[in-house]
Amino acid sequence: MFRDLTDLGREFTEVPDLFVPIMHMILMIWTYSPNYNTPARLVVLIREICNAIISQCRKYIDGQAIFGCIKNEEPKEAHDKLTLALETCSKFKDAYFEYKGKAKGANQWKITTNALFVRLDSFQERCQDIMHFTSTIIQFNKLQKIEIGNTKGKQLTASVLQIFDEFNKAVEEFMHVSYDIMDIEKRQFDDDFYKFRNRIKELERRLASILTQGFDDSDTIIGKFKLLDSFEGLLYRPIIQDELEKKHITLLELYK
Repeated sequence: MFRDLTDLGREFTEVPDLFVPIMHMILMIWTYSPNYNTPARLVVLIREICNAIISQCRKYIDGQAIFGCIKNEEPKEAHDKLTLALETCSKFKDAYFEYKGKAKGANQWKITTNALFVRLDSFQERCQDIMHFTSTIIQFNKLQKIEIGNTKGKQLTASVLQIFDEFNKAVEEFMHVSYDIMDIEKRQFDDDFYKFRNRIKELERRLASILTQGFDDSDTIIGKFKLLDSFEGLLYRPIIQDELEKKHITLLELYK
């Protein structure tokens, strides 16, 4: 039974179970209280709950824990925890809008969403950025096992390993930041993450070039598909995907 905001200190996976009881209590206060049913006080209350949720998310998964997973070669664990944190934030917003719909007539909640969720939205954006970081690591980790065949295979494989080495250096450099990357007050993250993404885009362009060369060097359709399979997970990255679209016609003509 929900008592007060201190209940948010329970097991993180159970936190979403509190959102409907919380919103029901707020609706009761809004409906029957002569002193606390004002938009200003509702805004303050929802914002405080959002802050409590952000705090619980950061206790569940913070920057140090994320970097620890990556160093232990378990980026998927960090990615999964970030996914749960993001889903938790979304479930609270869902509960709010459900109960906003129940506050009808003269007592409806006439409050702009931005006034309520500015910090929670920023936190969700930060989670999405860091999820992009962890998913990029998961995808690029496949490079260490890629071996390309045919006449240019040895040279192209060596180039792939060089890109993988440069990628690891970019990740290591990013993980040397002096702040908690889950702290939305640390705006330096935006600049650091922008630099990281630019470096990754350059590596993607080089990978796309290698993939194209390997594709052209393979003289059988089986060999071409085998090459694509070896890059599975990376093929959906925008720059590589754009380059591969040019090869779709070739595959279709060979397949006829």
